[in-house]
Amino acid sequence: MLRWEGTALGRVEDFTLVERPMPEPGPGQMRLRTEAAALGYVDGLIVHGRYQIRPDLPYVPGGEIAGIVDATGPGVTRYVPGDRVVTWQMGGGLATHVVVAEDEADPVPDGLSGLHAAAMLVDYQTAAYGLFPRGGLMPGERVLVTGASGGVGSAAVQLAARAGAHVVALASTEEGRARAIALGAAAAISSLDPDIRARIRETLPGGAIDIVFDPVAGPGFEPLFRSLDKEGRHLILGFVGGAIPALPVNLPLLKSAALIGVEIRHYLTAHADEARAVRLALMGRVAAGEMEPPRVVAMPLDQAREALTATLSRSKGGKIVVVPGVVGPD
Repeated sequence: MLRWEGTALGRVEDFTLVERPMPEPGPGQMRLRTEAAALGYVDGLIVHGRYQIRPDLPYVPGGEIAGIVDATGPGVTRYVPGDRVVTWQMGGGLATHVVVAEDEADPVPDGLSGLHAAAMLVDYQTAAYGLFPRGGLMPGERVLVTGASGGVGSAAVQLAARAGAHVVALASTEEGRARAIALGAAAAISSLDPDIRARIRETLPGGAIDIVFDPVAGPGFEPLFRSLDKEGRHLILGFVGGAIPALPVNLPLLKSAALIGVEIRHYLTAHADEARAVRLALMGRVAAGEMEPPRVVAMPLDQAREALTATLSRSKGGKIVVVPGVVGPD
């Protein structure tokens, strides 16, 4: 088998494509022939040694994995060779094969490609967890989504709009704003606008927000919080905007507003059965055409270094997904 591994964290140049013996599944495990491994911002941070979790070495990046069951170990009963599954691991996806536990995999429904299953696995579930269990979204509420052209943001636009919310998207490019409107946003605002609060007052009904869905948390963080209506909720999902912002603590008091963290790994651990039901439902909705699949940029395994570099620059215009072999036309 081939896998893209590194013996140190800190530089993407320290990772290379190597040949290793084919792994064998143990009790309760399955070996997958990798169809696709989606990469996100966190993958780039891990490789560069900038993430709070430091994996064991040697490390193989890529945790959002879709694959075909290739072999099963003793005790596996839910899957047989040939089944298509998706799984989220700490890493291992940038390889032709990977071994995972049976109970950490979910079936991929007919009508959903491996590319899209891997690409939506974390982003769509994170959006659903943020909007509903954490944000308590109700029909008719006003939702502003930052980073609306990204994977998590575009999923949030769809989910909120389909739940009856009035969605306004925040994105830096005209293309990103147009896509957000196509996905269900009622309006879109440039994140580069020097007076975001004025644009919000002009654009949202009542001039205020009920929920800020914020995977960016960049320089506009405080103006967005100040734009919340009474009892509004500002959901924090990440800090891809750069430096972590601070907030004067009198603002939540004056607005009776809440700053709410959305940490998907906690959800998967603390509410595992509920999280699995959500994952399966989301994949089913995309497979049935009720929701749009994520926009993906497929890259071959031998270009994994370029793929990991692109996760931090966010320069590819879609979710980066690495596949074994040669990439053909989309």
